[in-house]
Amino acid sequence: MPTRTLRIPTPDGQADAIAVLPGKSGRHPGVLLYTDAFGVRPVLEDMARELAEHGYYVLVPNLYYRRGPAPVVELPPHIGEEVRPGIIGELMPLVQELTTERVLRDAGAYLDFLAAQPEVDAGPVAVTGYCVGAALAMRTATAHPARVAAVAGFHPGFLVTDAPDSPHRRIPELAAEVHIGLAEGDLTPEAHGELDEALDAAGVRHSTEVYPGAVHGFTMSDTDAFDRAAYQRHWDRLLPLLRTLGSG
Repeated sequence: MPTRTLRIPTPDGQADAIAVLPGKSGRHPGVLLYTDAFGVRPVLEDMARELAEHGYYVLVPNLYYRRGPAPVVELPPHIGEEVRPGIIGELMPLVQELTTERVLRDAGAYLDFLAAQPEVDAGPVAVTGYCVGAALAMRTATAHPARVAAVAGFHPGFLVTDAPDSPHRRIPELAAEVHIGLAEGDLTPEAHGELDEALDAAGVRHSTEVYPGAVHGFTMSDTDAFDRAAYQRHWDRLLPLLRTLGSG
């Protein structure tokens, strides 16, 4: 799949990103993919290529571009449990810098970029995210209901919180079809209930599902959390959802 390294203008600077295109020419539905907390790295590029093979133009931005180009924190080829706490300790200040205001400024820039590409279909796009990226995906979809037709989040972090600006509190503004794939323990039963209630009240097509036996991070093959069955289930849910956009 053709892969491009990009710099996308945002109100706060230039966000480095990769874009992966289908092998065939023409225009294709756009997908904005938000990474997990570990950021842009080979496993995310592989996932973007998988989506592109199904006919989508996939944009993967560096969430931490304000700190520098990816990788902002040095990562080993495999993020085992013995090194994970130290890496998370380095990354948490960067995650905390992703305020709602910054996320929404970036989201508008990424959607504008996709809309301007000659290889991307006119009309709404899909947004998907992993871990913290799931919350960013939901913020993007709720802030731009006319521009996002499908939103997915897997092993989400910070999706349902006590904060006044928690992403789930904006769900009444949502228009996109939704799938949320949860690891066991990602949400308390009470938080899961709040999420479902908000989606029901929004009147959108949606599903929230706990993937049996999976732990947080189950899609990431470069971590000890990887679960092959849950990873496949994630594709089995994501690809039909993206058909909301049509195929490239």
